[in-house]
Amino acid sequence: MLRVLYSLILYLSVPLIIVRLYYRGIRAPGYRQRILERFGHFTPPADFDRQKTTIWIHAVSVGETYAAQPLVKALQQSYPDSQFLITSMTPTGSESVKTLFNGSVFHAYLPYDLPMAIRRFLDTINPDLLIIMETELWPNLIYHCKQRDMKILLANARLSEKSALGYEKISGLMYKMLQSFDAIAAQSKEDADRLQALGADIEELKVTGSLKFHVQKNAGLNSDEPFFDAIKASNRVVIIAASTREGEEEKVLEAYKDVQSKNSNVLLLLVPRHPERFDEVAALCERSQLQTMRRSLPQPAINDMKIIVGDSMGEMARYYSVANIAFVGGSLVNTGCQNVLEPAAFALPILVGPSQFNFAQICNQLESAGGMLTVSDERGLTASLNQLVENEALRRQMGAASKSVVEANQQALPALLHIIDKLIS
Repeated sequence: MLRVLYSLILYLSVPLIIVRLYYRGIRAPGYRQRILERFGHFTPPADFDRQKTTIWIHAVSVGETYAAQPLVKALQQSYPDSQFLITSMTPTGSESVKTLFNGSVFHAYLPYDLPMAIRRFLDTINPDLLIIMETELWPNLIYHCKQRDMKILLANARLSEKSALGYEKISGLMYKMLQSFDAIAAQSKEDADRLQALGADIEELKVTGSLKFHVQKNAGLNSDEPFFDAIKASNRVVIIAASTREGEEEKVLEAYKDVQSKNSNVLLLLVPRHPERFDEVAALCERSQLQTMRRSLPQPAINDMKIIVGDSMGEMARYYSVANIAFVGGSLVNTGCQNVLEPAAFALPILVGPSQFNFAQICNQLESAGGMLTVSDERGLTASLNQLVENEALRRQMGAASKSVVEANQQALPALLHIIDKLIS
């Protein structure tokens, strides 16, 4: 009954959903493209074969897609006769699929959780296994997959205390969804305990660790790239402020101005989280009266620049590869922090603000190991940046510690492959 009521509300919301798509499309045109896919009208490419075993991975956006990459690559090797479909919800997620998999997988937008749209999509792709990354739970999606006797795996599952409290308000729906999974692979014991409290079957629930520790350092790295080679050749201390969110860039710039006043041989790479904000952030940097260039525009002499705005997609590994110090965004504003393991894989010292709920356990691990520092505000960021800029030995020590955490926690992939082998066999 709860699912029927939920579906009715969702159908009534369709006009608002369409308006929202077009509104978001003002800043991110990708939201206005392929709209029919969002209602289940997916036309597979000519080489899609409904008779083949289809392994379907749902990764809602960029972070989940990158986390799924090592799993998908391993599955492609283990099941060479299968075909792989990755669904996402955002245009940036779609672009990430293209960048990471180079045409070796199919991509579609996941339909909105309308019963007719879900059934139409399932009729088209005829999947054998659905792997949902993290905790992207949709009642009709899971219900209709289960009705078709599909195997369903919740992989890399995480559930923060805040999210668990929210899900308790719909505990009836949550219980039925979690009971429908054939297996759940949680990132930590805390995640597993919260999922079990909401209804997950203890027999199907395993703690496997986080796939995000399997960072693909070579993703997007080309051997010949003059832009990044020039940054390396400049022999400057490079600070990257990665995946910054609205309201955060101003704080980073204030901290950087103080660093510049004490040491002019420092370069800031500022990489906003969302591409629709590239122009806004570039304009903000230009108003700071520090010489600014954009990655996407014709390139002046990098040695003359104080700030480079990373307004490109699929190059985060490249940005990290030329940096000496990393600040990870989404943490000086209350959005829970972005992926701290990417800079750790490059042996960088990491600075993060106090909002860390998306990566709470991983941040604790990195900080306990000495590879990460939490700064309370922009003044704390300023002080820590100045300390790291002036102390190369500390940078190396913290970088080695952050990398050691990544290397010590790579059990998730083999554990997940074992679970999937049992589901498919």
